[in-house]
Amino acid sequence: MDKNGIPARAPEESALLSSQVAEGRYFFLELAPRAGRARDVVLAFGGREVCRPDYRLRRETFGYHGLEFVAEGIGTVSLDGRVRALSPGSVYAYGPGTGLEIATDAARPLVKYFACWGGRGVPARLARARVPVAACVRLAVAGEVQSVFEDLIREGQWHGPLTREVCAVLGELLLLKLEVAAIAPAGDEPARASFLRCKSLIDANADRFLSLEEVAEAAGCDISTVCRLFRRFQGTSPYQYLLRRKMNFAAEFLMESGGLVKEAAQRVGFADPYHFSRVFKTVHGVAPRALRDGQT
Repeated sequence: MDKNGIPARAPEESALLSSQVAEGRYFFLELAPRAGRARDVVLAFGGREVCRPDYRLRRETFGYHGLEFVAEGIGTVSLDGRVRALSPGSVYAYGPGTGLEIATDAARPLVKYFACWGGRGVPARLARARVPVAACVRLAVAGEVQSVFEDLIREGQWHGPLTREVCAVLGELLLLKLEVAAIAPAGDEPARASFLRCKSLIDANADRFLSLEEVAEAAGCDISTVCRLFRRFQGTSPYQYLLRRKMNFAAEFLMESGGLVKEAAQRVGFADPYHFSRVFKTVHGVAPRALRDGQT
């Protein structure tokens, strides 16, 4: 093993799947995707692998474009000779011509998800998702990406009449999640964590928060910091996000209980039901009474 943790003679694997895993769950959709159009992006297969402590892999050629996400453990990956450390949240991509070497730490073996695509449009789509071929990035927040991978495996193993269509949508959702996720440069994780703390507080307590001052106090931040974080990571103001969450709470109450509009207003902190109705219609495009009565 060299100083970077990549063995000089890693085992070469030309098979579709590595044999060096302790546990694997896989799905297979279209192993010979046709790539006639420049925009073709066809999900072929994927899965989740628990690597053995001695996992060492080297590939010089591969028939697909792959994207891998590390959920647990540590290790290293070399992409065209460039070695990067792997840890939970690491995502890397490779293509048919990418020199790929992966090694796991024996004490903390890698647990990783992967998806492989065929089609001429895959390199451009991976680049748009901010994980271009031969690149390795680290997600500041990885829970949603892992959740989509789990959905892909579950649906891909179902083998129903619409499995390919469902998985194609989930594959695109995965790439979109990467595209909008904060793929943070070094040192950016604390800001992302602060944003998520504020967002989670609003998601859970939007019905009782009456102002941004209350949100900022609960999050341990000042208002200017909360505003800056939302503009950076959400693309909207925290006040607009709070209002939308309040109106979602209100809509759920009206549809589930059939209650009065003034009751819905009170539940989300509006003393004036007429003001509440105006805001509700601005957000949802329909008056609260009409939504409750099914007149949308």
